Amino acid sequence: MLHWDIISKLGGLLFVNLILSGDNAVVIAMASRRLKGSLRRKAIVWGAAGAVGLRMVFAAVVTLLLSIPLLRAAGGALLCWISWGLVREDDGGEDGGPGEEVGEGSGKGVWDAVKIIVLADAVMSLDNVIALVGIAGGNLWLLAVGLLLSIPLVIWGSTLLSALLERLPVLVYAGAALLIYVAVEMFFEDEALKGLLAPLADVEWAVGLAAAAVFTAVAWGWSRLRRA
Repeated sequence: MLHWDIISKLGGLLFVNLILSGDNAVVIAMASRRLKGSLRRKAIVWGAAGAVGLRMVFAAVVTLLLSIPLLRAAGGALLCWISWGLVREDDGGEDGGPGEEVGEGSGKGVWDAVKIIVLADAVMSLDNVIALVGIAGGNLWLLAVGLLLSIPLVIWGSTLLSALLERLPVLVYAGAALLIYVAVEMFFEDEALKGLLAPLADVEWAVGLAAAAVFTAVAWGWSRLRRA
């Protein structure tokens, strides 16, 4: 009986973690899209592994973390900054000009991508960890196994997305818009801001869409100015 209980919980962990990791896969793909071949694979693998490691840390202290006032709001603001940085990469970054890929000799590009992946995942994963801890019944060992088993699937999905972004760079703006929407959700979920944002609670989705649209317009306008 215990055997099947563990299997069912592990299956639930894998399924839910993959669903909740959609936003994270977008970040991984966006952060690694300018890297070539093995560099891209390294960034995706190390980024995904680092993100899982942080989720384990969060699982151990999740209650304490979520009680910190304005933590979600700070995370939302940080996610906006990360989104802007990812969009600006297409306008020419430290490793090259607009749209230029980073070649095999640039280890710095790999670790820059890994840092972005881990930081963004840390910002977005607090609520996800709560759900995963609940499914695991508080068993951190079971949670660890579930997260580790999900790494190959997240890597596979991120690799496909990264290749798609390489072929259709305009989708970078769609990915950034999604992250802005998630950031707005984080502001609304922060206990310290619920009173202030209460009048907008029923139209949270509209606020998120509006913020994403404004961000996309500004980012696109900035790109046009930089390339003019």
